[in-house]
Amino acid sequence: MLPQELKQTLSAGLLSFPITDFDANGDFRASTYAERLEWLAPYGASALFAAGGTGEFFSLTQSEYSQVIKVAVDTCKGKVPLLAGAGGPTRSAIAFGQEAQRLGAQGVLLLPHYLTEASQDGLVAHVEQFCKSLDIGVVVYNRGQCRLTPDSLEKLADRCPNLIGFKDGIGDVELMVSIWRRMGDRFSYLGGLPTAEVFAAAYKAMGVPVYSSAVFNFMPKLAMDFYHAVAADDHATINRLIDDFFLPYLDIRNRKAGYSVSIVKAGARLVGHDGGPVRAPLTDLTEAECEMLQRLIAKQGAQ
Repeated sequence: MLPQELKQTLSAGLLSFPITDFDANGDFRASTYAERLEWLAPYGASALFAAGGTGEFFSLTQSEYSQVIKVAVDTCKGKVPLLAGAGGPTRSAIAFGQEAQRLGAQGVLLLPHYLTEASQDGLVAHVEQFCKSLDIGVVVYNRGQCRLTPDSLEKLADRCPNLIGFKDGIGDVELMVSIWRRMGDRFSYLGGLPTAEVFAAAYKAMGVPVYSSAVFNFMPKLAMDFYHAVAADDHATINRLIDDFFLPYLDIRNRKAGYSVSIVKAGARLVGHDGGPVRAPLTDLTEAECEMLQRLIAKQGAQ
């Protein structure tokens, strides 16, 4: 898929980041990961992102990453476009991105470089070097230490034709509006705040109609129903699902740092698609919290 074709694919529809399956020892479990992707693919997501944030990219070794992306590419081929996460220091990110391209991923999401603060010039150099190391399309994730300004994105747009997407995980409305007004249709724009459904209608009003759903991992029908309600401006359905599901869900998710991933893995287990435990430094939900989540899922009926 050419970068501009990927841009069109990412400009409409719901996106999701599958969890990465681990066994009881915390090792990658390819068999259930493939089954997970086969289960999710028909529900109608525009694209899936393997080894993203919800997929615990930050915990994977290079060899594990290769296994995860290969299984994902092989399983999703001909069913749904597959992008891969990549991140960390510039040369490490390039190595991950090039491996994803070699294995057949249609694009890459460039995750933040993590600890080190950097100037805008440094961030531009980081993203530019990454993009120029690849032929496939790249989406940059504005989150954490990677907080690109409109000026920086304009420079990158001029220098990197394969930089086709911008994902916002910061939630700074002024910054998001400034970027959208400056860059227009140069990028495909993705909402990427944790539990993005809560912000989906507001982001659509800002010109960002596409977002990624973590809940799709264990309640794909509900996630798709909510997306279609947002697309249709069906505020009655939006408000009902926010009140009945998403706000109570946030009450559980916000109990501990890192639960935005942990609660998704718990949900997958509760609906019969166990992805194993999260890896340290994340922690799994307690038994009592899992019971709360189970009751919340049950209220929504069969998925």
